[in-house]
Amino acid sequence: MSETPSTMLEIGTQAPSFSLPEPASGNQVSLSDYNGRPLLVVFSCNHCPYVLHILKSFTEFANAAKFRGLETVMINSNDVAGYPADSPEKMVELALNLDFEFPYLYDESQQVALSYQAACTPDFFLFDADHRLVYRGQYDGSRPGNSTAVSGSDMKAAVDALLAGTLPSGEQVPSVGCNIKWREGNAPGYF
Repeated sequence: MSETPSTMLEIGTQAPSFSLPEPASGNQVSLSDYNGRPLLVVFSCNHCPYVLHILKSFTEFANAAKFRGLETVMINSNDVAGYPADSPEKMVELALNLDFEFPYLYDESQQVALSYQAACTPDFFLFDADHRLVYRGQYDGSRPGNSTAVSGSDMKAAVDALLAGTLPSGEQVPSVGCNIKWREGNAPGYF
């Protein structure tokens, strides 16, 4: 299992636009659907051990945060030809099995991942109500195989600050996980 760190996109960056299908509903979901609301964008997938390590905790956190005013979208940008466990059909199964109360979107072209400079799964981008980046980094310090319990402490602190009307701490630790599975010719130059 090799660790790939997030790129740590510059704080204050405007959220790149997206419009992607949600396999579970058949709907298109766009950034503009969340105008005026804080939004957490998470690049994820179905099979990565780093994602699976935190997924139950993260799902509970994201489902609960919705009631506090934070919207969440999860995006799968992996190459499903090479990684069929990340197929849209498997995305629907995962979303239903874990009771996602947020959209799980499919970025088949990988252009949304590229526009966010996403690098790993999971990769977190927290935006304020104007969709300016305020936090990018780890969910917490837990990793598969280390002795740190999954708590979501870093993400929870960032969201608490944002929803209280203050900026999250500038001390932000990169997320790490499996690299996004790029299709041939799509690998980004920002690593």
